[in-house]
Amino acid sequence: MPERPRTHPRLHRPVRDKGPLRYFLLHKPYGTLCQFTDEGGRPTLQSIFPIADMYPCGRLDTDSEGLLLLSNDGVFQTRIASPSSKLWKTYWVQVEGEPSRESLEKFCNGLEIEGVMTLPARARRMKAAPDIQERVPPIRVRKNIPDTWIEVQLREGRNRQVRKMTAAIGHPTLRLVRAAIGEFFLDGMPAGDWREIVVLDGKKYSE
Repeated sequence: MPERPRTHPRLHRPVRDKGPLRYFLLHKPYGTLCQFTDEGGRPTLQSIFPIADMYPCGRLDTDSEGLLLLSNDGVFQTRIASPSSKLWKTYWVQVEGEPSRESLEKFCNGLEIEGVMTLPARARRMKAAPDIQERVPPIRVRKNIPDTWIEVQLREGRNRQVRKMTAAIGHPTLRLVRAAIGEFFLDGMPAGDWREIVVLDGKKYSE
């Protein structure tokens, strides 16, 4: 009887024992599902990433953009996706209004979201908008209400956490771009682009 493929307990999909381990960076565009199939016909990773048998390391909301890691290495996937790893994830966030320094300091102390305190995070106002493409479709613009880019760094990944945190300080998120996961960076890749990297012992070695 042929041996059944092992299934990773967290990812619930086969972990392949044969073939080289491969690692990729991808800039997920706005509106693209973080999966390869969708019965409703919505845009998925399959439309922009052609390498078979690779899987996302963690999630990124459909209405969020930015860095996504893909691999066929189950151990690496767990390291990236597991909350116990506490990897710092960096987000560029365009918010409505102009947050004060005091408001952003609340991120550092933790915010109560749905009755649970977040882990201490990092937040700062960016001196200028990041060098990224305009979103398609563009964000909604409200006359006479300014917007601000802030950088937020988290070590946890609750559902829509960044959006809930900016809302909690009175500055709704207009656009959210993940710029880094640990030592892996977006590095100016345009939306929809991807590149293969070399990873040794779970850490980026070269591109």
